[in-house]
Amino acid sequence: MGNCLNSSAKVENSQSVQNTYATSKVTSKTSLSSATSTLTVASHSQKSTTESLPTPRSEGEILSSPNLKAFSFTELKNATRNFRPDSLLGEGGFGYVYKGWIDEQTLAAARPGSGMVVAVKKLKPEGFQGHKEWLTEVNYLGQLHHPNLVKLIGYCLEGENRLLVYEFMPKGSLENHLFRRGAQPLSWAIRIKVAISAARGLSFLHDAESQVIYRDFKASNILLDAEFNAKLSDFGLAKAGPTGDRTHVSTQVMGTHGYAAPEYVATGRLSAKSDVYSFGVVLLELLTGRRAVDKSKSGVEQNLVDWAKPYLGDKRKLFRIMDTKLEGQYPQKGAYTAATLASQCLSTEAKVRPRMSVVLATLEQLQTPHNTNKNSRPVQQTVSNSVRRSPLRHHHSPMNLTPSASPLPSHR
Repeated sequence: MGNCLNSSAKVENSQSVQNTYATSKVTSKTSLSSATSTLTVASHSQKSTTESLPTPRSEGEILSSPNLKAFSFTELKNATRNFRPDSLLGEGGFGYVYKGWIDEQTLAAARPGSGMVVAVKKLKPEGFQGHKEWLTEVNYLGQLHHPNLVKLIGYCLEGENRLLVYEFMPKGSLENHLFRRGAQPLSWAIRIKVAISAARGLSFLHDAESQVIYRDFKASNILLDAEFNAKLSDFGLAKAGPTGDRTHVSTQVMGTHGYAAPEYVATGRLSAKSDVYSFGVVLLELLTGRRAVDKSKSGVEQNLVDWAKPYLGDKRKLFRIMDTKLEGQYPQKGAYTAATLASQCLSTEAKVRPRMSVVLATLEQLQTPHNTNKNSRPVQQTVSNSVRRSPLRHHHSPMNLTPSASPLPSHR
């Protein structure tokens, strides 16, 4: 599987983007490692809905979704002020994301500053692979609706032009809040809120009538609304889950180094538990304030999982890896519960990782009033004990993923 992605593939962070939107650039001669979408939002509290996702669906069936508006290229030029540079929100390997305005009722292009703010993703002409991922995103987000999935409003397919129109996400990506220089540190309560809402999105996908494996769960694909509710974006790599008595689907290895599950990297066998591993990595990023892969560090510290795992099961040592920007303002037992949960998600054996519904339930216990207070020992002790009793507790030894051995590009 090592040849599935070109070893020279790189994922760089786009540092030049103004405001909170940044996207990852991806270059590869073979498979794309999913450029991170940094789009979109206004908070929608619609009920979670999903129709059965019959496969395969033809391109015509996908694009005729009654939930999506087919925009003309001229309409989107007008909505974004002709894609002017001062409307640019972010740039990635897929192309550019622009801020635009549309009428809330008619969805027609509106005067800048009036109507509803949207994010318009304009793809570069990438050939078949780019179009395939664009169509995959339209397919899934055209049918799946949940408060923790970014809302796709419409698309444009006109000649070589392929664009997507999303709700606008005012707080940008989790990646920016955790790692961008000068960003305000996120409090413990906000980090848990983000983890919970992202877990709700993943859990919804995994428990849908026809299971969806997200395949690219990472900090740059988690977008935040004005209240720091997380929504999953960029469904270009999403895959239908196994059916019948199958435990996995076999597919080409695609994703982002540092976040991808070791068994998927090694064999191409993809399951919902692959997403659970990726969630564990992001949970570690929330706890430590460190990137999944950081080439500016040396030795074992370059890979977050390798560096952090010896500390996750030790209450007395856990503080050594906690984000210093928290300045100690977090409940120690709550942090230990989250660290234990991350350890379970990062188990080398996919089958012993918890389901996302279990992950979500554990995280939600951390948000109870008692658990937001550092001194609330009795309730937090109960939560810790419930995690400790789990049969998964001993499995916190993820496979070492060295950048040179992995077919996935490094994160930066």
